Amino acid sequence: MKMVISFSILVFSSIGGWIGQVMDKGNWLGGWSLLIGTLGAFMGVWIGYKAGKYFGV
Repeated sequence: MKMVISFSILVFSSIGGWIGQVMDKGNWLGGWSLLIGTLGAFMGVWIGYKAGKYFGV
């Protein structure tokens, strides 16, 4: 279960950070990148937990 959650945090926070840097015109440490990356990480925890329970890991 930990591995599924960790992987989903990695994936969703990376996607969120990438979307934020696009909105901030290439600034990886801009406000949008940090905010959306953090929201993506929280979403990754939730999705990873649900996926872990669904697959019985």
